[in-house]
Amino acid sequence: MSTAALKLAVVGALALLPITAVGVWQVQEWRYAKRLADQAGLHQGDLTVISNAAAAQARAEQDKRLALEQRLSASDQSHHEALTNAKKNQARLRDRLATSDLRLSVLLDTTDPAGGFPVPASTDAGGLDHGGARARLDPAHAQRIVDITEDGDEGLIALKACQAYVREISR
Repeated sequence: MSTAALKLAVVGALALLPITAVGVWQVQEWRYAKRLADQAGLHQGDLTVISNAAAAQARAEQDKRLALEQRLSASDQSHHEALTNAKKNQARLRDRLATSDLRLSVLLDTTDPAGGFPVPASTDAGGLDHGGARARLDPAHAQRIVDITEDGDEGLIALKACQAYVREISR
């Protein structure tokens, strides 16, 4: 082989070297692009699974909250109804006391020597009460007793409502 042919072969090889390098570079780019696309697809799939799980959990929590709100609403309605009924009963009792349709009385201890008032131990024949001697309360005092019991009833109903609320919340 002559030097000219050798020079031509070297120049040709040197000319093919950048073309080969560009070709190899392009093939590598295609392979990496395919890998990146595959990874992006897998990543997108993972994100979709995570997103669906989060949405399902949010729906479950929302359903729990809605059920709790409904139970609390029903409990609130029942306690409101109980309070309303108690107030109606107290108002009826107050009206009956005011019209003298009803009289409150107390049982007397006739054996108490400190009382100082001799009270017969028997009741009159027209009375409906059985047992010991009774004394009728003044209507104003009876009204005060009814007011006190009304406050107590309202307090007990409010306490029951609070306890029911705490039981529902702590479930």
